[in-house]
Amino acid sequence: MTVHFIGAGPGAADLITVRGLRLVERCPVCLYAGSLVPVEIVEAAPEGALVRDTAPMDLDEIVAEMETAHRKGQDVARVHSGDPSIYGAVAEQMRRLDALDIDYDVVPGVPAFAGAAARLKLELTLPEIAQTVILTRTGMKASSMPEGERLEVLGRSGATLAIHLSVRNLVYVREALEPHYGADCPVIVAYRATWPDERYIHTTLAGMKDAVRAEKITRTALIFVGPVLGEHDFRDSALYDADYAHVLRNRGKKKRETA
Repeated sequence: MTVHFIGAGPGAADLITVRGLRLVERCPVCLYAGSLVPVEIVEAAPEGALVRDTAPMDLDEIVAEMETAHRKGQDVARVHSGDPSIYGAVAEQMRRLDALDIDYDVVPGVPAFAGAAARLKLELTLPEIAQTVILTRTGMKASSMPEGERLEVLGRSGATLAIHLSVRNLVYVREALEPHYGADCPVIVAYRATWPDERYIHTTLAGMKDAVRAEKITRTALIFVGPVLGEHDFRDSALYDADYAHVLRNRGKKKRETA
């Protein structure tokens, strides 16, 4: 018996991996994060399967279902949104399963920032503009941020930021980042990226609060911040430069210093 932690992707039902979907299709127990996992995915569970929305359940109740399945020798599809490694709340479940000596594995999923970037047709790393993407959040009711990971600190990097779970904290986001990025820095707020009702707000640090309020968005949104979002005047990368040599092309040529 195995508990399979499965990343369902950011919202579109067909963005789950083949491996993840095949596990859902064969597991007799399916525990899923309701409202964040498309119903089409859990509808793929086999006939007669136990399918439970864990949104109203606490950790003890969720683990109890896994224990029951373990006693019956039934595999469990534990379906989370996005990728389980990012804000997935899976570590505490794994810790409980370790204590109970219950086997588990993890199936990665498409994270929300990648799904949103794809829909926006964005490359988040552009030559000489930004080569780093920081995935973060802000401190809210659920938990505070480690001191070294506050936006005031991360903003010094000038990197592309993908800020999760913070659409209700926009005043702080602006105050923390404006000294580093400027009031007119491009911002894109991605609401329910890849879902049928997805929306994308193109704005700036100075304008994002009013723009988000006008759209009445209060949850399930990702905030991108960084100069790459509005940059078109960047140099081509060396990767496909005809004069750049690497192991698969132009062997023997001297590599350019700018590579």
